[in-house]
Amino acid sequence: MIKVCAVLLTIITLVLSRPDFRDKIPSGYRVPNPCRIPATWNPVGHYNPEHFTSIKNPFGLDFRDNDFKWNATLCKKDSDRDGMTNGDELGDPDCKWRPGQQTYNPVGHPGICEPIGDPSCLYQRFKCDCMENCDGLYGDITYPGSIGK
Repeated sequence: MIKVCAVLLTIITLVLSRPDFRDKIPSGYRVPNPCRIPATWNPVGHYNPEHFTSIKNPFGLDFRDNDFKWNATLCKKDSDRDGMTNGDELGDPDCKWRPGQQTYNPVGHPGICEPIGDPSCLYQRFKCDCMENCDGLYGDITYPGSIGK
């Protein structure tokens, strides 16, 4: 019974995860994990670097609000408000990337304000040791505005 549950859970996780979204953004498979350098952050639009969850970080919210498309609007936005545009962080500073093209090396995470713990990033209340479970992460803070809203 335990093996059946484990197999079903694995299948459900694979079906519900959206790794194909990483194909729709520059450097989608090479986004740095600011909590574990030189590791990468797999579900770029989520707060947890290992698991796809329903909880989105600011970049994930903006990507969703932009109909899951990479374009100049999303590229020029600074979703995590750390002073770098999404394009700068993902290696597309000129906002010209198209799926399948190479990019410059990514230099940051577009949904996690960096450096983590910096006073300018305290609005996000994200910490590497609590990921999406940080106290107050979703309560009384204001996320960066959505595209077109």
